Amino acid sequence: MTQAEDDKRLFAPAAARNRGPILDVLREELPAKGLVLEIASGTGEHAAHFAAHLPGLVFQPTDRDERARESVAAWVAASGLENLRAPLALDATQTPWPIAKADAIICINMVHISPWESTESLFATAASMLPEGAPICLYGPYKRGGVHTAPSNEEFDVSLRATNPAWGVRDLETVVACAQKNGFSQPRIVEMPANNLTLVFRLRRAR
Repeated sequence: MTQAEDDKRLFAPAAARNRGPILDVLREELPAKGLVLEIASGTGEHAAHFAAHLPGLVFQPTDRDERARESVAAWVAASGLENLRAPLALDATQTPWPIAKADAIICINMVHISPWESTESLFATAASMLPEGAPICLYGPYKRGGVHTAPSNEEFDVSLRATNPAWGVRDLETVVACAQKNGFSQPRIVEMPANNLTLVFRLRRAR
């Protein structure tokens, strides 16, 4: 990540590359209007980009990290968008969350850069706050059938686990089982650039 002098906005090259393809999927999956909760917003680039291109939706970014929230707030200020809210402090494992209801949830590059408990709490809490049929959209790398889909993902997994043994590229099937345990559908799986996937789950029964 980079940061310009006197500018609290952080810039991630990966976000600049993947925000367009992710937006293409979100156009198909998000409702026409309502509140979209973003978990682990990171730099804030995604939220600003999506809010600019989906004006019928209100985006609520969140992150557990103070520096990330500062960056998100700077992106919100720079965008001038009325449908992009100030970031909230949110740790997926700490419930209740600071927002009670949403019409959709997006979560980009969190599942592998957090302990597994974060993903478990993500689905459990999402099930209590989304309406029937609402989507939760995840983006990132996944193993399929216990096997990495590319050598670069395997190298990434090794580096993640070296940083924190609780992190790592997850098995797609394990994530799907966690989602279904909490009342979500089988996902729509969309192949994305750089050997990533977008997974779109929908709540099958309200909690």
